[in-house]
Amino acid sequence: MLSKEKMARINELANKAKASGLTESEAKEQSKLRSEYLTTFRSGMLETLTNTKFIDPNGNDVTPKKIKARKKNNLH
Repeated sequence: MLSKEKMARINELANKAKASGLTESEAKEQSKLRSEYLTTFRSGMLETLTNTKFIDPNGNDVTPKKIKARKKNNLH
């Protein structure tokens, strides 16, 4: 998870971009922060899916084979 300071900076840059535009250095900073945010988000989502067990209404485990294999092999 990104720090509160980085999240605040992402929001600050987004608001400034809407209001008055960004300088070249701010645009680069925004791009870097967004990339870091997406990497963190994707990692967290993958971890959540890997640790989720899917059960149908009849109580049968219907977890996709890809997720089972990933969990078994501990691949991230």
